[in-house]
Amino acid sequence: MSMSPSILSVLSEDLLVRVYEFLDPPCRKTWRLISKDFLRVDSLSRTTIRILRVEFLPTLLFKYPNLSSLDLSVCPKLDDNVVLRLALDGTVSTLGIKSLNLSRSTAVRARGLETLARMCHALERVDVSHCWGFGDREAAALSSAAGLRELKMDKCLSLSDVGLARIVVGCSNLNKISLKWCMEISDLGIDLLCKICKGLKSLDVSYLKITNDSIRSIALLPKLEVLDMVSCSLIDDAGLQFLENGSPSLQEVDVTRCERVSLSGLISIVRGHPDIQLLKASHCVSEVSGSFLQYIKALKHLKTIWIDGAHVSDSSLVTLSSSCRSLMEIGLSRCVDVTDIGMMGLARNCLNLKTLNLACCGFVTDVAISAVAHSCPNLETLKLESCHLITEKGLQSLGCYSKLLQELDLTDCYGVNDRGLEYISKCSNLQRLKLGLCTNISDKGIFHIGSKCSKLLELDLYRCACFGDDGLAALSRGCKSLNRLILSYCCELTDTGVEQIRQLDHLSHLELRGLKNITGVGLAAIACGCKKLGYLDLKLCENIDDSGFWALAYFSKNLRQINLCNCSVSDTALCMLMSNLSRVQDVDLVHLSRVTVEGFEFALRACCNRLKKLKLLAPLRFLLSSELLETLHARGCRIRWD
Repeated sequence: MSMSPSILSVLSEDLLVRVYEFLDPPCRKTWRLISKDFLRVDSLSRTTIRILRVEFLPTLLFKYPNLSSLDLSVCPKLDDNVVLRLALDGTVSTLGIKSLNLSRSTAVRARGLETLARMCHALERVDVSHCWGFGDREAAALSSAAGLRELKMDKCLSLSDVGLARIVVGCSNLNKISLKWCMEISDLGIDLLCKICKGLKSLDVSYLKITNDSIRSIALLPKLEVLDMVSCSLIDDAGLQFLENGSPSLQEVDVTRCERVSLSGLISIVRGHPDIQLLKASHCVSEVSGSFLQYIKALKHLKTIWIDGAHVSDSSLVTLSSSCRSLMEIGLSRCVDVTDIGMMGLARNCLNLKTLNLACCGFVTDVAISAVAHSCPNLETLKLESCHLITEKGLQSLGCYSKLLQELDLTDCYGVNDRGLEYISKCSNLQRLKLGLCTNISDKGIFHIGSKCSKLLELDLYRCACFGDDGLAALSRGCKSLNRLILSYCCELTDTGVEQIRQLDHLSHLELRGLKNITGVGLAAIACGCKKLGYLDLKLCENIDDSGFWALAYFSKNLRQINLCNCSVSDTALCMLMSNLSRVQDVDLVHLSRVTVEGFEFALRACCNRLKKLKLLAPLRFLLSSELLETLHARGCRIRWD
């Protein structure tokens, strides 16, 4: 008897694509496995992909011919030779690639970048951030991608004005560039950038040692909309005055921690740009004065303002909020003068508020939180770190009225107790919850979170001393979507509780630092169940024996970063870990008392072609072979000697 044809076979390809678009990623994977029709649709419709292993790169590029975005940032063995072999493969087409992520690909140098630029004719966006070996030669190679519109080069420490000049001459149509932490860039490079790339809309020069001369050049950019210059210590009010009559399209400015900037400089920005929508001036002004508020009144479209660390009186906060009723985000952390009176005025005036940061505002009480919860129904993010006067009463209001709340930070709020967590659990859309150093919560309170907050993605329970195995079991049963979990120094936890973590299929970040009651049994259970684990902190987990590390080596193939400091791992187990964890890129190996110099040598040789960052005790610098250290350096690995 022949099988009846699938109903999918009668649907056109366009209809299949539309059906496929409605499926979430796990469902798509399931359908691809059981249906050839959906497998074909996936092959034709997929436009983005993140590659984990270079050996699969040619096959995947051939399988998905319509890719426009390629992410190679977590591909540890990617280097120039891989790129050259790819270029010689006649079956691979990269003509449609518009976005290329090479972040932390430290082994890709000038030759590889030039080849990639030649292969990807349609390239518009490139990210080479944190490639510490990216210098002027690499910049010259990348400059052949003439169609580039967006370029991110954060922390390319070897890049100088010469390399930047090659890029701006070759890629004159850039409209977005980030140079954060490129410490060799000076006023000369910024001036040339602004003269050639007139179409720039977004520029990030944070942490650069540039002066007011650069701001004079930046002010000449007619289309600039976003300017970030965090911690530019040489820029002062005179520099910001250039912006008053320049950059007419400016909408967002960030001068956070610019120590020479005062209210006078901010007034220059505000006075020249009445349509500005975002102003971040955290930790650079001492107080919010009446003269500043007079100019703020003109900012009818202001949606975001950060004035963290400033002295803000209640009357100033009321004036600010009544003038800028469109505010959706406000940062007031460490504004020690803020009290309930000012917060009630803010809540009354800014009904569309979505994000509020009150960290370390010690005089804020439940009254303020209740006012915000009642008046701001769209609140999504609330940060209350070290607000010691917050108790269950304030959290009760959040549970009743803040139904859209997604992120809540209660770190070091010792007024929070189990009853407070019961109220918070009514915020069913909660995705990120921080409870670190909340010493008055226990398994009873965490049980409510586990049973009602099924959408929770991130949970921080750092040093919650009364949290134990029963609470962790409740979380593991109810919060199946958790991908980030911090349990460091929760000393009541044992193998019985930790074994329950294996139920969290989506967990990718796990911190277990200082858990002295867990052994190899608990770690083995985690390794078997959490196959997506990418970050693992086991520092000071002294009672885990080799059986746990063997399980980790066998099951945790997706691990990219691991901290083994002060662990009882042996030579054999360490070698097995470093050789089997084929995607590991960042390793901390300090104070491993059972590992010999020979053990370190063999372990590092097993993974030297993929490591990006490594932490070792300083004496090993003179004990490890020079050949090994040279190989690590050549592959782009940065070693921190502790």
